[in-house]
Amino acid sequence: MNVAEKPVIAAETLIGQRIQKKDAPEKAAGKTRYIQDMVVPGMLHAKILRSSRVHAKILSIDTSAAKALPGVQVVLTAADVPDQQPIGVARDHLPLKGERVRSLRDEIAAVAADSEEIAEAALKLIKVEYEDLPIVAGPEDAIKPGAPLIHPAPLGADGQPKAVAPKTPIAFAGKPDNVAMRFDYTHGDVAQAEAESDVVFEDTFQLHYVTHCCMGVSGVIAEFDASGNLLMHSNTQVPFLHKREFAEYLNIDPSRVRIIQPPIGGGFGSKLDIYPFEVICIFLARAAKRPVKMVFTREEEFLASPTRQPVLLTLRSGCRKDGTLTFRHVHTLHDNGAYTSWGATTPFVMMQTFSSLYRVPACDYHTTVVYTNNPYAGSFRGYGNLQATFAIEQHMDMMADAIGMDPLEFRMKNAQDAGEETGQGMKFKSCGFKECLTIAAERSDYQAKHRENLARRNAPGPIKRGIGIASMLHVGGGAKIYPSDGCGTILKLDDFANVTLITGASEIGQGSETVLSQLVCEELGLPISAVTVVNNDTAITPWDVGVHASRTTFIAGNSAIGAARKAKAKILAAAAKNHDCDESTLDLRGGFVVIAETGEPVVELARLMRNLHFSDKAELVMTTFYYEPPSVHQDKGFKGDVSAAYAWATQVVEVEIDTDTGIVKMTKVTGAHDVGRVLNRLGIEGQIEGGVVMGQGYALTENLIVENGVTRNPNFRDYKMVTAPEIPEMDISFVESMDGEGPQGAKGVGEAPSICIAAAAANAIYNATGVRIFALPFTPEAVYRALRGKTEKPNWKAWKPT
Repeated sequence: MNVAEKPVIAAETLIGQRIQKKDAPEKAAGKTRYIQDMVVPGMLHAKILRSSRVHAKILSIDTSAAKALPGVQVVLTAADVPDQQPIGVARDHLPLKGERVRSLRDEIAAVAADSEEIAEAALKLIKVEYEDLPIVAGPEDAIKPGAPLIHPAPLGADGQPKAVAPKTPIAFAGKPDNVAMRFDYTHGDVAQAEAESDVVFEDTFQLHYVTHCCMGVSGVIAEFDASGNLLMHSNTQVPFLHKREFAEYLNIDPSRVRIIQPPIGGGFGSKLDIYPFEVICIFLARAAKRPVKMVFTREEEFLASPTRQPVLLTLRSGCRKDGTLTFRHVHTLHDNGAYTSWGATTPFVMMQTFSSLYRVPACDYHTTVVYTNNPYAGSFRGYGNLQATFAIEQHMDMMADAIGMDPLEFRMKNAQDAGEETGQGMKFKSCGFKECLTIAAERSDYQAKHRENLARRNAPGPIKRGIGIASMLHVGGGAKIYPSDGCGTILKLDDFANVTLITGASEIGQGSETVLSQLVCEELGLPISAVTVVNNDTAITPWDVGVHASRTTFIAGNSAIGAARKAKAKILAAAAKNHDCDESTLDLRGGFVVIAETGEPVVELARLMRNLHFSDKAELVMTTFYYEPPSVHQDKGFKGDVSAAYAWATQVVEVEIDTDTGIVKMTKVTGAHDVGRVLNRLGIEGQIEGGVVMGQGYALTENLIVENGVTRNPNFRDYKMVTAPEIPEMDISFVESMDGEGPQGAKGVGEAPSICIAAAAANAIYNATGVRIFALPFTPEAVYRALRGKTEKPNWKAWKPT
């Protein structure tokens, strides 16, 4: 098009628009190829034989019949892999177990065969003899004097604990007290604060097992090339961390490990760690000298993927009669399961909520994480914050009631403002907390309904209505856990002004490809269709630490903007030179270089790109940018500004309860979220709606039942997910606090919507019935028993540390 024919181009924005996810058409058409769909030439299929005992010594493993089965190519046990090393957060987890099993998840042997059916048949031919050991069924049992040890120290020939050198096949020295980790945090004088309190409450809360239930189950394909380089197709959320860990494990240079991510059918934190099945698949591929594919069955996903961590939590809270919070004193006992994954470190986030959700002058927090023979817990959306918020927000209602203050007014009095710093050192540079409280309460008519429900509590009839409010605080700009929390971007424009955005940030269904494309287009004045995102291959993409801590929009977004602005500067400089004008007067809009003040087109961007590429002194518009947030590592006392921004939300939950049956129906959720700025309204609405439903499942229906180390309901028939007819009406509002560090002012929001649903539901049940329930989930049986005073309360004295 001739520039003269182009009318004046007005400034437009993609920010805040409702934009369809870039991958939606392929997924809706069924054309997306997940790892289940992938076939590699010469590929074998792998299966794992898991323990049939909860806790036992392995006396013998006979694989001879399996090896003799036609079509079986490799059978491995621990004896066949003398170089295996412990994996996981605490390096306490051997991929193949040779001497002892500690849970029903434990991997005894693995088979690679020509088909899945042959591999399954081979597993049935493997004979294992066990000697049963006492079972540690729960965390309270684990810390009793004389409790069986899950990880006793390895003994030498003399019967004494033997020294263990790093990098040996058994590098884990054992735990003589079943304690995997401890966390201790304090600020202020808790004893003095309690002495100054007019109201003090202490209660113990029981938080349960739930599992991720990703639509896409766990899977991996491993293969080595002729030079011994490893290629993995993996559903991991942390490809660059995996690249380093697998290289370290195989004692090869990280440059020889390449990870490609197929489209991922959901993560929610379940794919953050290195797991035994991945390492075992590598062992099989190495032994077979062929590609090996391993994909879980749905039952295996329930049995062998990580869970949300169960917690026994005792909270002591106080306030003055004028409504001022005084202190929180917290002890938690965490069920680590048989091995240590990321679930053990959730106290890192929980303590932030206890210390800093509302103004808390004094806080004392202590956690003991103990080994049991149960499934091990991993990271899960909200990362401990659902558990902490469940306790805090019930106590907020209880204290308000005790001093005769409206629950909303009590929260408003203690809510922070922008510019405040907490006792833990978190700096709230932007903060829409009070706006969230105000908007959610007003749009739900919370105060009037709360009073009306109280007045009707004793009215005849079994159906009672309740309304409850709860708020949350979470990181909104990543979390400085690793040496870097940054992300790299490579950006290039082709001859037709199409952009290839190469980012380290992974897409796991959260819509990052779309948001990053928006941010780039906003800088370059292009339609979103002009951007192609490459984000799935560690051989191509720059470093990123991975998808976690609600960081991708914030960290990767700033990185993408940085690369786009460098490209824009290069483009405008070239246009100014070619058209003899001042580059400061130019802008990019609608695919053209324009005069910024008038919108008058100067040159079509595609034409300018071709002029640059095909001139005598050719130039490419290719830029790179690495963004490292200004967050800091916490010190040894867990103090420091750990995130570049913090997100807030308030949710009001309305319920109907049938007191004859205990059935709780969630009828409406009204939420207000401080998101900094809305980038993609369609995408963020989807995040909030999905998070609300996940929180609803945590509160009402989902419960992975584990008894004496055995998972009793490893299927969707018996594990109750929320389905479409049960989803409540939702009224969602956004507070745009315009965070100064965030990309276009935005903060992360991925984890936030699931965090305080259970807490608000608990307050709603109390509003309706006058009964407090301190254990999840609120199943009909649990509610029925609580309404009739038949709920057993955990014994604080049995485990409270001195």
